Amino acid sequence: MSNAFVAILMGSDSDWPVMENTYKVLKDLGVTCEVKVTSAHRTPAATHEFVKDAESRGCEIFICAAGLAAHLAGAVAGLTTKPVIGVPMDGGPLKGQDALLSTVMMPAGVPVATVAIGKAGAKNAAYLAAQMLAIADPAVAETVANDRKANAEAVIAKDAALQQTL
Repeated sequence: MSNAFVAILMGSDSDWPVMENTYKVLKDLGVTCEVKVTSAHRTPAATHEFVKDAESRGCEIFICAAGLAAHLAGAVAGLTTKPVIGVPMDGGPLKGQDALLSTVMMPAGVPVATVAIGKAGAKNAAYLAAQMLAIADPAVAETVANDRKANAEAVIAKDAALQQTL
């Protein structure tokens, strides 16, 4: 899978402070990724062009972040049969609840895997994408397994430290 990559799409550059977490997790796991600002509403033709071009260059998974109406993930899912992971952004008067519902409520046959609102979702989108790639890539599978093991060891160490204070 030498040319395989994950595309991280954002409806606005204001999503970057959250989606940078996706980028960092993917980089830490050794997964190649591209980042692009493109809008389902403001630049639909550019979004369509990017999705088709990315597919032709080896994009295996699209991670799409948007807030409010949050149609980016759904629009991308309508353009590709590759997996699409939606990350609802936590802005606006409804604190991301509107984005969550807009992202998750897709018609049958055009799924969007949807993660939590905001930073936790941004990180989990990266982990989910890596796990999807790991199905066909043993190196990614090993990296994901090692990361999971390191996280478990960190929890055990924190518990041991806490027990010393009791």
